[in-house]
Amino acid sequence: QGVLVSGLGTFAVVQDQFHGTQEIYEVRRPVFQLDMDEFFVEDVAFPTVVIPDSVTIKPLNFSWLSRATSFPRHVVEGCVQETILLYSFHLRNKERLDFIFKDIGVLSCKNDVLCMRFFYECVVGLESKASCLALLHT
Repeated sequence: QGVLVSGLGTFAVVQDQFHGTQEIYEVRRPVFQLDMDEFFVEDVAFPTVVIPDSVTIKPLNFSWLSRATSFPRHVVEGCVQETILLYSFHLRNKERLDFIFKDIGVLSCKNDVLCMRFFYECVVGLESKASCLALLHT
């Protein structure tokens, strides 16, 4: 399952296998795949994340956000688009601000590397059995 935030990227949950000394661990972990206009990130490096084809990706649900915030859909959609555009311009102008996603993590640019750092609670909320392994590989 994943959510495409147009102009920014895709948040998804992937399942990976990791080999331990005596067993194989299957863990669910969050990933972020950047999909921002190259104009804004031409001087910035970012990790390449591949989301498997088996993961269902849906666009951000503006109708749901509208109901959750009590703002009209067009207002919510405009706010999201303008926030992404503002963050993009900050990156382009070499202003390295953190972009915080409540309950998910922080998109930050340190030393010209743009990276999504997921909150501890987000990772362990997805994976209860092997949360330490999921944290190490996220």
